[in-house]
Amino acid sequence: MEHVLREIASQPECWRRALELGAASPAGLPEAGERVAVIGCGTSLYMAQSYAVLRERSGQGETDAFAASELPARRYDRLVAITRSGTTTEVLHALGAAARTDPGISTVVITADPATPVSGLAETVIALEFADERSVVQTRFATSGLALLRAHLGEAPADLAAQAEAALAAPLPEGALSRRQFTFLGSGWTNGLAQEAALKLRESALAWAEAYPAMEYRHGPISIADGNSLVWFFGGPEELREELTRIGALTTAAELDPLADLVRAQRLAVELSRSRGLDPDSPRNLSRSVILR
Repeated sequence: MEHVLREIASQPECWRRALELGAASPAGLPEAGERVAVIGCGTSLYMAQSYAVLRERSGQGETDAFAASELPARRYDRLVAITRSGTTTEVLHALGAAARTDPGISTVVITADPATPVSGLAETVIALEFADERSVVQTRFATSGLALLRAHLGEAPADLAAQAEAALAAPLPEGALSRRQFTFLGSGWTNGLAQEAALKLRESALAWAEAYPAMEYRHGPISIADGNSLVWFFGGPEELREELTRIGALTTAAELDPLADLVRAQRLAVELSRSRGLDPDSPRNLSRSVILR
């Protein structure tokens, strides 16, 4: 079995531990009323985007999410960095720059490996060592990190881990493996999940996969939808799904928490990779951590 499949299957247990940790309000996470920036790269960026929307929606305070390489020179009360490896160059540079330009800022890192350079650049380190991964493709670390942050906000369903178990057992959309184009749609905090699902298909299966806010999808991108498309809804109106069905696209939306439904999309990425004769543990042109020389 591929590393990534084992890691996908382990998510319910990882989430239980992350939810417990988040509910205990570990030191370093943002406090209500603080102005917060959240940074990451790739998958971690998309989790940051989802968290930023959830935190603002819950009334906790202004929250912005940025790619680590694009953190602007603004004043924030706290900087949250999400990095599985703890070695990603852009994250290290952003933390160092924040400390130099804004000495009063509080910094916290969520990582899978605290024995890495990132720990020396943040005031607080929250280590999710139980969610570390061997696979290049991120799954359980990222979702466990978002589960932790949701629990800290009081925004996580009590049965979230059980819903992940349901997603592991749920069927994939019939006919999905024969599709040639994949679109993931979100709304609000699930836009980050849609981006992450599309990334998983690109990384693992070299698939033509895109992601959009559901209402924005109508403004041009819907033109690519046809009988070769799968459109996956993490959010959006039923009327749009009906419209896509008339066009001939295959559509899917689960009655699960959107984070749990991301588990189904992860499974699709692996199955699509296998069907194309690829190795989901060895994605083309990628490494486990991006370290720039």
